[in-house]
Amino acid sequence: MIHDYHEKVTGWKCDSNGQYIDPNSPPPPLFKRSSNDWGPYGSRLCFETTEFIFQEAEMSALKINKLCYLWGCSSNGGQPPFSDHKELYKMIDAMEVSDVQWNSFKLKYNGEQPTNNIPPWMEEAYEYWFCDPLSLVENILANSELRSEFDYSPYQDFTTADTIARDPSMHGATFVPIILGSDKMTVLVATGQNSYWPVYLSVGNIHNNVQCAHHSGVKLLTFLMIPKVVKKYTDHPTFQHFKKQLFHIAMSKILGLLKACMTVPWVMKCPDGHFHCIICGIGLYIADYPEQVLISRIVQNWCGRCTASPDDLDAGRPPCMAQLMRALIEELQASAAWDEWGIDANVVPFTKDFPHADIWQLLVPDILHQLIKGGFKDHLVEWVGKYLELMYGKAGVKEWLADIDCCIATAPPFPGLWRFPDGQGFSQWTGNDSKALMKGHILCDIVWMFCTFLEFCYIMVLDCFHQYCENFQEVSVCIDGFSLPHQHSLVHYGALICLFGAPNGLCMSIMESKHIIAVKKPWWWSNKHNALGQMLWTNQHLTQLAAAHADYEAHGMLPLEMSSTTQGLNDGEDKDEHAGIVDEWPILAQSDLSWFLIFFQAHGHARSVPALAIELGIPMLSRLIGQFLYEQLHHEPISSQSLPHCLPVFTGPLKVFHLATATFVSPSDPSGIGNDTANGMLSMEVAWVLSFFSFVYTNGYSYPCALIHWFDYIADEPDELTGMWMVKLSFVEDGMKNLSIIHIDSIVHNAHLLPIFRQE
Repeated sequence: MIHDYHEKVTGWKCDSNGQYIDPNSPPPPLFKRSSNDWGPYGSRLCFETTEFIFQEAEMSALKINKLCYLWGCSSNGGQPPFSDHKELYKMIDAMEVSDVQWNSFKLKYNGEQPTNNIPPWMEEAYEYWFCDPLSLVENILANSELRSEFDYSPYQDFTTADTIARDPSMHGATFVPIILGSDKMTVLVATGQNSYWPVYLSVGNIHNNVQCAHHSGVKLLTFLMIPKVVKKYTDHPTFQHFKKQLFHIAMSKILGLLKACMTVPWVMKCPDGHFHCIICGIGLYIADYPEQVLISRIVQNWCGRCTASPDDLDAGRPPCMAQLMRALIEELQASAAWDEWGIDANVVPFTKDFPHADIWQLLVPDILHQLIKGGFKDHLVEWVGKYLELMYGKAGVKEWLADIDCCIATAPPFPGLWRFPDGQGFSQWTGNDSKALMKGHILCDIVWMFCTFLEFCYIMVLDCFHQYCENFQEVSVCIDGFSLPHQHSLVHYGALICLFGAPNGLCMSIMESKHIIAVKKPWWWSNKHNALGQMLWTNQHLTQLAAAHADYEAHGMLPLEMSSTTQGLNDGEDKDEHAGIVDEWPILAQSDLSWFLIFFQAHGHARSVPALAIELGIPMLSRLIGQFLYEQLHHEPISSQSLPHCLPVFTGPLKVFHLATATFVSPSDPSGIGNDTANGMLSMEVAWVLSFFSFVYTNGYSYPCALIHWFDYIADEPDELTGMWMVKLSFVEDGMKNLSIIHIDSIVHNAHLLPIFRQE
């Protein structure tokens, strides 16, 4: 892949004083820690016990005390490393590595108040807890685990970088776009029900492929509390305005701590171990539509990225930009700006005082809530339900839904897909299932609508989708039309992908894993009384433990952690070095599509060709291996009808793997995968893997391979209605299974097979 990097914002290395150095210079040495310097923990045993109890086992204070008591009573166990939970917590607090403390401030209403009967919310002070965003950015950048997954210079889109580069003092700096994301949640506390906005922070330099998986790349920035009032004040205009402005003032105050490094480069240590001159800027804000309304101060049902009218969102109007918004507010009355342009002119956005920050252009839709849950489940699936009810009545529709439920129950298992053996009702339709399940139940145009929607989800093709949606209007399901923000947001996704790698890369999914660790679990661990304080305290301890672990690893005091898949591979290796180990991860050079397969050896099963033939019930296995070896050695395919007289014979040991984990890395169209001129299903075939095994042949090469049963295509083209290929198991003329052995390099991707629910 070739990146067109910026010519001036180049991310040069520098020393601790900000002076640029030779790019080939080695990183400065780490602070040398003695191998016995475990800080407040005193020993490796004490640290790993603390980490296990607090982070892995998630023990409560009472259980920690009980464990310490039992440990101390043991005649052979010796004294526990700490006496009780209080001492354990003190040790965590005493660790100074990555000590980002939680801070707070209070805000209250300062506008005009009535003379009598002042509403309580006007006199209440609202407390906001936050971490210093500058310290969070420093911690993310200092994480050496991101060394190979971090960009120091922007590429492709230079809009902000070009603006920064006008200042010569910025040349050579590393631009760090700040990624923000929020997901409203409700926390029940003893005094009632308060709503909080957990806001997360990350940086745009981290590669998208590790954003979701790497928790340390996403930090919890703040909990923003939503004012709670009695019902009679909920819809009062003054309170509504106060609630909106409160959010923006709080965000401005918190992010204001980053201003120091938005105009002047700030020297920070980065994942490569070197110092770099860092210049920060507000990057993206990932939010669901209701939050976009608040963040961009637009009127409900208007678009946050363009000025399209809610009566006809897809008509096309100019994009929302800070310059345009300011001009409209200056020229129009507040009521006119509200009615004609969908702008709440009375609210000042938090980005107003930040350099190069245009919130209307930095909003990114939340793919989970807007595309999948909003566009698909809440709209398309709901409309189909209404259509079936109109067609068959409330009583008749139950019969059709029950039939769909049976189809859901028969869907075969597939990695990453939830199965519902007993059915889960109409609401659980997902992905390609919907096209197959609906065939025969509804109009063909509606099935095609789902096809076009899925094409958009996978390859960003939006052709005809809105045209097929009109069928719901024709059958009186959506009488008022389809001018809906969730549906309209689809037209912006293409530009967002080109600009930011969003929504597929930068979306709320990068915050979801952090949300569980930083919010959900601390809430469960709390006693639910004054829960927020306990949640902040838990997050503080988790952060300090993670930082201490990374620090001890960097100094060689702890072994580098292996992933569960690598651990499984090592556990599965045989002591016999010639038993057939997969030496490397294969790469498909012809298609530029790579995939990684990690095997987990099956113990207590066949270790020879005759034993495996008996276990699988395939007497001709030896001949199939001979065919496979002939093709590998002579680099030419052979068929069962034209077998050579002498096939290679393999009689050595082999390894059988009953579990494999595959990771597919999908390329872009220039790789050739999207070639429409290829025959059939892009010149690919479908097969059922019966067994994974590997062996070492006499030439010394290791052959990881798969025994497969081929499928035949029922037709030469995909089904006209669903666009899906129809296949059946393949058999040769004598009725025997059409089997082969293939190298795992020839496997392109896994495929989900669904039953054909209708006979035609």
